Amino acid sequence: QLAESGGGSVESGGSLRLSCAASGVTYNAYCVGWFRQVQGKDHEAVAVFDSDGSEEYADAVKGRFTISLDNAKNTWYLQMNSLKPEDTAMYFCAGKPLDCSGAWTSGNAYKHWGRGTQVTVSS
Repeated sequence: QLAESGGGSVESGGSLRLSCAASGVTYNAYCVGWFRQVQGKDHEAVAVFDSDGSEEYADAVKGRFTISLDNAKNTWYLQMNSLKPEDTAMYFCAGKPLDCSGAWTSGNAYKHWGRGTQVTVSS
């Protein structure tokens, strides 16, 4: 139901825009978060776009990443600027009905997950 795209390889300081397209999602309210994972490590919460339109970001990406929603396309975006090598990871979007109720950093809170898209930042 969720499909990510837009990953790739960029040099440090570059930008990428990830997309998370939702299909079959018919909830009136839906919360979507972006997570990333480096092989062998746990998922790390990156950003969330809650059903009330509020946004939150992990400290590591504040001021560099922006999450947004295109309602007409049922697609969420993660604009990533000033990328750093430490941003290299597999990026996933995750969604849950209603709202995230402040628990957006916990992967267990989400019902739907995409398969991920790889982001590689070289120095």
